[in-house]
Amino acid sequence: MAADLIARIQQSPVLCDGAMGTLLYAKGIFINRCYDELNLSQPDLIRAVHHEYLQAGAEIIETNTFGANAFRLGRHTLADKIQDINLAGARLAREAAKSFDVWVAGSVGPLGTRIEPLGKTSFAEARHAFREQITALAEGGVDLLILETFGYLEELHQAMLAAKEVAPKLPLVAQVTIDEDGNCLDGSNPETFAPRLEEWGADVIGCNCSVGPVAMLDAIERVRAATSLPLAAQPNAGIPRSVEGRNIYLCSPEYMASYARKFVTAGARIVGGCCGTTPDHIRTMKAALRVGEARGRNASTQVAGASPVLKAVPALPLEERSGLGAKLARAEFVTMVEVVPPKGTDIRKELEGSRFLKSVGVDAVNIPDSPRASARMSNQALSLLIQREVGIEAILHYTCRDRNVLCIQSDLLGAAAVGIKNLICITGDPPKMGNYPDATAVFDVDAIGLVNIVHSLNGGLDIGKNPIGIGTGFVIGVGANPGLTDLDEEIRRFEYKVEAGAEYAVTQPVFDIRLLENFLRRIEHCRIPVVAGIWPLVSVRNAEFMKNELRVSVPDAILERMARAQNPEAARAEGVAIAREMLLAVRQAVQGAQISAPLGRYGSAVDVLEVLGTKSSASA
Repeated sequence: MAADLIARIQQSPVLCDGAMGTLLYAKGIFINRCYDELNLSQPDLIRAVHHEYLQAGAEIIETNTFGANAFRLGRHTLADKIQDINLAGARLAREAAKSFDVWVAGSVGPLGTRIEPLGKTSFAEARHAFREQITALAEGGVDLLILETFGYLEELHQAMLAAKEVAPKLPLVAQVTIDEDGNCLDGSNPETFAPRLEEWGADVIGCNCSVGPVAMLDAIERVRAATSLPLAAQPNAGIPRSVEGRNIYLCSPEYMASYARKFVTAGARIVGGCCGTTPDHIRTMKAALRVGEARGRNASTQVAGASPVLKAVPALPLEERSGLGAKLARAEFVTMVEVVPPKGTDIRKELEGSRFLKSVGVDAVNIPDSPRASARMSNQALSLLIQREVGIEAILHYTCRDRNVLCIQSDLLGAAAVGIKNLICITGDPPKMGNYPDATAVFDVDAIGLVNIVHSLNGGLDIGKNPIGIGTGFVIGVGANPGLTDLDEEIRRFEYKVEAGAEYAVTQPVFDIRLLENFLRRIEHCRIPVVAGIWPLVSVRNAEFMKNELRVSVPDAILERMARAQNPEAARAEGVAIAREMLLAVRQAVQGAQISAPLGRYGSAVDVLEVLGTKSSASA
């Protein structure tokens, strides 16, 4: 595969793996150990780490040889093991990759000593050390070399010269490490180091380590302006923070994935992660790149002499897709009530509740997908049965937690075929929150990627951009949380959801009007219809759970009101009163309300809606 790497990255980006040291440390290897030596003493451990990244979707895995040079190994009295350690590192990665269509990269880091003119190690000595390491890696069968985390250009130059001498046919990725200003440790800026690395014969130029995604993106954009070579970007998972003596990297997989797309847009053809990056990060980045690549293939673009690119068919107008879509298109206020699937197969209560809700004029019932990662009846089956038996529209929550992209596409095509037209696309609660914490999560894509998939299906194209005939005609909804502490991140994700094709949003329960108002102001530039979540509390304990365990913003004044209730009936009445106040307060600012029905009390939900003038009965 080595010969086609450069050709491949010209066509589409390739995903590299993440941190080796981070995982080894997490698996109990003390920081003072020589991690490179583990290739000899604990080969199964190294092979297992490679497998974790391969299973997460990495297309390039790096050998565990970053520090396997004479100078670094000498500190552990292992200078006589250079050949053995590097050869073993290459072969372990090659063995792990044998069942995967991937590349194995020989990892070469700096020597760990200053070279001339700043240190006593000569250029010739440095080049000899690099030659020793690279010769062994080439003998072990690597497909390319990644020279990484170099802070001094002269040292990187010696590594590149050594690579050209002993392995001239291997593609060469030359990566520097930078500070927050985009400069190498020797002060070289992107406008300086990029043309020099190109002149010295790099096939790919990149940055890795030291900084998080934001600073690296700035540097990559500057590098792009200074060279036409393919670029590589492998940031840390944020700037490490010291917590109880350990360096903790706080960037979430979703955050890293969003920047993976930005790196590609900026010109990176190899993306991955450095310190703090785990298989979870790589898995999420893989999904983001897959969906981003599909979205990036503009359906209207056609290259002369090439096969015509398939075009998406126009999606049905929103008002023609469903009753909910029609009301949203007409800017009418929509009402929906949550109907949670049962834990068994008896759906009589859910059907009776849905009939009651239809009778009082509720527009649709909202069917969550195993909320809080609990095992419940398929919400897709319940949606179908409610629509068929009751005649009220269902809104299907669709999560990414349990499904890979193949299952997602199959499910959605099936849902469209049986007449389910309204979706809310959400990432989903992780299994550890539910009653089966050891269940395996999938998360091939997140909510943003899911919206991209649904939008493509609405245009008559599958995930691979192959025609499927008539588009699916879904009304695409998403979730939103105005009460998150990191509202900037929530706004950023909301922007991506809208860009991907979201057509309306349903918020988490609103108890603090100021938070919702602030959120609405922040999304004015990308505003779509917003449906406010309204939750009639049933007890002070319920309010405390919402605030402290679900992290919903519940003001102290509301907790105090619920605490003053003398008995359960009084508490439920107070919860309905609070919910009514919330609904009236947001009525003019949003385009709908989703009312929850705690404990399946649909009458309480309708009691809340009565404040709008909806006819109701308290008998359900």
